[in-house]
Amino acid sequence: MSSIYIVRPRGFLLASAALTLAAADVPAALAQQSREPLPPIEVSPAQSRKQAKPAGREGQSARRASSRRSATAAAAPRPAVPGVSSQTQTATPLNSNAVAESASRLGLTVRQTPATVEIISAETMREQGYRTVSEVAQGAVGVTSGDAPGEPAGFSMRGFTNSQINTLYNGIKIGPQNMTSRIMDTANLEAVEFLKGPASLISGEGAAGGAINFVTKQPHTGAIRNEADFSYDSLNSFRAHYGSGGSTNVQGLDYRFDISRSSLNGFVDDTNTRTLDVSGQLNYRISDSLKVWGAIEYREDRGKAYWGAPLVPVAFSGSHSTSGIVSGNYISNYNKTNLGAVTIDDRTFNTNYNVLDNRNVAQEVWLRGGFELKLAPDLTLKSQAYGYGAERTWFNNEVEAFNSGTNLVDRERFYVAHSQRLVGNITDLIWDANIAGFDNRLVTTLSSSYLDFVRPGAANFPGDSVSLVDPNRGFYGLLTTQQQTARIDNEALSFEDRLKLTRSFSLIGGLRVEHIGLDRNSMDKNGLEKAGFPFAKDWAPVTGRIGYTWEAVPGLTFFSQYATGADISANNIFLLGPTQPLDLTTARTYETGVKHLFWDNRAEWSFSAYDIVRKNVYAAAGGMALNIAGRQESKGVELAASVRPIDPLRLWGNIAYVDARYADYNFVGGSFSGNTPPNVPRIVANAGASYRFFTPWPVELGITGRHVGDRYNTDANVVTMKAYTVADVYAFVDIPKTVFNAVDQARLTFRVRNITDKRYAIWGDPFYPDQILLGAPRTYELSAAFKW
Repeated sequence: MSSIYIVRPRGFLLASAALTLAAADVPAALAQQSREPLPPIEVSPAQSRKQAKPAGREGQSARRASSRRSATAAAAPRPAVPGVSSQTQTATPLNSNAVAESASRLGLTVRQTPATVEIISAETMREQGYRTVSEVAQGAVGVTSGDAPGEPAGFSMRGFTNSQINTLYNGIKIGPQNMTSRIMDTANLEAVEFLKGPASLISGEGAAGGAINFVTKQPHTGAIRNEADFSYDSLNSFRAHYGSGGSTNVQGLDYRFDISRSSLNGFVDDTNTRTLDVSGQLNYRISDSLKVWGAIEYREDRGKAYWGAPLVPVAFSGSHSTSGIVSGNYISNYNKTNLGAVTIDDRTFNTNYNVLDNRNVAQEVWLRGGFELKLAPDLTLKSQAYGYGAERTWFNNEVEAFNSGTNLVDRERFYVAHSQRLVGNITDLIWDANIAGFDNRLVTTLSSSYLDFVRPGAANFPGDSVSLVDPNRGFYGLLTTQQQTARIDNEALSFEDRLKLTRSFSLIGGLRVEHIGLDRNSMDKNGLEKAGFPFAKDWAPVTGRIGYTWEAVPGLTFFSQYATGADISANNIFLLGPTQPLDLTTARTYETGVKHLFWDNRAEWSFSAYDIVRKNVYAAAGGMALNIAGRQESKGVELAASVRPIDPLRLWGNIAYVDARYADYNFVGGSFSGNTPPNVPRIVANAGASYRFFTPWPVELGITGRHVGDRYNTDANVVTMKAYTVADVYAFVDIPKTVFNAVDQARLTFRVRNITDKRYAIWGDPFYPDQILLGAPRTYELSAAFKW
């Protein structure tokens, strides 16, 4: 059975008003061509995704700016802030001149896209001390994240979480987030892109709530630049990175190479994550019309995981009860005992309930390559082929549930491994044309992939009970395995178009027709097929977007859009069983907003309002159980701003409000209609300020703060993870080149994270509702960075 989503005309908030105002501008343009078409697609030795070029400038090939700050220059460019590009000729305070291909294949900048898009650059990650992609997400507008070890690097935005948000790697989806994502260091990344709201036009199934794209550092044309970074903190964590890129002695050949290593120790006893990332890419311009390229990346992470602190009865903890972390009354989902009013016992802040021989391991390899060919002045063909392989293993005690009958913590083991292989191709044909005097760009994309997924897992679940304080952690015990498989074929044809009706008004839309074929099998511990297996299922979703942008006055752009998305209604496509609902959900959004750049590029703000509905929803009910959740609704607003009133001072902030709730969520014995999905706060706010002293050794002092509202850890909404506010402070000094003649730039940074040592709940896994993940306490970090 296929799901067809039909675009229906409907006004929303400012959309009709903006269209009406724009109508006065249309007749004047009917007799003349727009004078400001999109920049032409160029085949260049630099990366294909670029910053929009300023008029009259040649050779500006950098997709996103990278600060080239001179420590001795009195008028040095300002350091980057969240979402800020720092190349002086293209910089805007909210990075709206950058291009995000995860949002559109038309080469549109953030300001030209009729959607809410945010790009956080490598420079910003370094300035703000973002070590992992989860930390990057927490600096974005309205986004929260958590590293629940069963599904690390999980995200929540606009009321949607985890596998309702596509995670992409250089624009490629490898599978649902809660099966494939890992803790990832940021050192090898050029940027992280956030596209908000249903977005299946670009990335296909899974983008009911949006998409997040991780972009690896890419070659540039010009002199070779090298960089090295080191850091060490009070938990004995360290990070090290070396990168190099530029033009070689071979005409037209550019390269980029990065290697990073980190060991991030947790605040809980015997927990850590060690990562290794090696990436490289070659771009070779054979002629003015042809460029070929190839890239390879190897990623590895090995860890001993933290699975959270158990919910404990206040009556049991007594004087060790804490306030301000969790609240509510709870009956254990695991052992069904009544805990009454619950708390986090302060004796468990640093307690590890995992077995001594636990491990979380993943190894990933990427191979990518392609070409860009100029077929004609107005016709460009781009294609890339890719291969991906991953081996992942979880071997842990994962359940830790307090038992009010025994006053012990009940534990249960789980093992699973993944062997994943993915091959595919994405080909774009870009056509720039003039239609009846109007500039038009059409991108036709054909993509296909084949995925093979083998999942050996536990057939038995050893368990025991340990004391709450100073538990005897023990070992995993006897393991019996069984095996599941999933093979997925995916083919998609999409069209995206931008028609400029006037210099200031553009219509932008697209349509994606997709085929997904699934073959599933599952065997028991004896290798015999389980009941109902094997089985096969096909889907054919049609998704898209239609919207406009209107630059009412220079720098002030209004936009609106209607967009649709699709994802699997029950858990994820890798794990579907024959007795589970096999339909797709349908998601749609109405969104409108404004983006404003003013004061000679010294200030910028953006605002958006949205209304999202997702239908045919199934939700986690603890363990592997699912409930019929019916419909999910989400309405909210987002506001972001950044300003530099004087050159040394920078101020920025953002706030997001969302009202997300279930409707028609009824089941035997009750109803969750009106409840909020897990890990969705109503309010998320970030703010920061910094001041730079232009002394012979320039010094900058900065502070950032973050507020996250109340959240729930399950659909039942009986346990509240309380709101929290945390702040970081930092100071760095740029050392003049005269001190280190061998390097062009040197910086030493001292940073204090969570300066008030706030104890708080950062995330809850609805599949493990008896335990809560806590945020890290105060830590101190010293880092050094060099460029030459």
